Amino acid sequence: MPSIMQEKKRLLTGLQPSGTLHIGNYFGALKPFIDLYDSYDSYLMVVDYHALTTMRNPEQLQENIRNIVKDYLAAGVDSEKITLFKQSDIAQHTELAWIFECLVTVPVLMQAHSYKDKVAKGLEANAGLFNYPMLMAADILLYDTQVVPVGEDQRQHIEYAREAANKFNNAFGKTFTAPTEHIIDGVGVVPGTDGKKMSKSYGNTIPLFGTKDEISKAVMGIVTDSFGGRPENVYAIHTLFRPESELDALYEEKEGNYKALKEVLIEDMEMLVAPMRERRDGITDEQIREVLASGAEKARIYAEAKMQDVKNKIGVTV
Repeated sequence: MPSIMQEKKRLLTGLQPSGTLHIGNYFGALKPFIDLYDSYDSYLMVVDYHALTTMRNPEQLQENIRNIVKDYLAAGVDSEKITLFKQSDIAQHTELAWIFECLVTVPVLMQAHSYKDKVAKGLEANAGLFNYPMLMAADILLYDTQVVPVGEDQRQHIEYAREAANKFNNAFGKTFTAPTEHIIDGVGVVPGTDGKKMSKSYGNTIPLFGTKDEISKAVMGIVTDSFGGRPENVYAIHTLFRPESELDALYEEKEGNYKALKEVLIEDMEMLVAPMRERRDGITDEQIREVLASGAEKARIYAEAKMQDVKNKIGVTV
């Protein structure tokens, strides 16, 4: 009797083209996606409309979009096995976001940790930043996504997606799948060079595809407050590159020698980054355009069908 093949669950993630990718992006979102995507029907986005909450330089945004696709491919993503596309190429994202904004309440959106944190750090409190969770909910729900690999700090955004799905389903009937976050133990929040969460907006990052000199400069700048004789911030980042069982012996051997420990971390980073950096140098702009065009074509087929169902249910088709 022939076996029945089980349909793969759908997985989706995306990164903003708002600047140079850092190791926090890699371990928090990109590596989890690379480790998982073969087992799923996988969608990978460049979330360029999200970047407009802070970016005002069109030339820089165009460059960032090209760079982030290069980063995806260089890090090991096979564009033939996934749907890799640009958010702005699929009009249904913003269309669905508006519908969710008409369902989810302002008090619920006011609870967003990310919004409050960014405003507290001095970012402009524009409406896009406030409504950000609804566009992210649309990104996820438009494709009936079941699994979303995110950093720990993004968990609330998945809760917002579930809120939007429930609001719509309760108002118009079962339409959207409630997604589940996938957070890898130990890398939910990647620490920056100051010990806080690594973030471009905090200026505490280590560039993923930086030169060895750039990586060295960032690592040597890690704040080295210590407890028990070892630099905790250095150790916390180092656990992303080596198992703790190896690190404990190393840090005991070099106890108090912070410079030597940072030098080991630099070499461990270079072992990971150097092959990816070499692949990245060989990717052309024409290849990027072809990959995005192909991905948009595949994504649009699903998005158009889903939005037609949504429009039928909300009553705008006549």
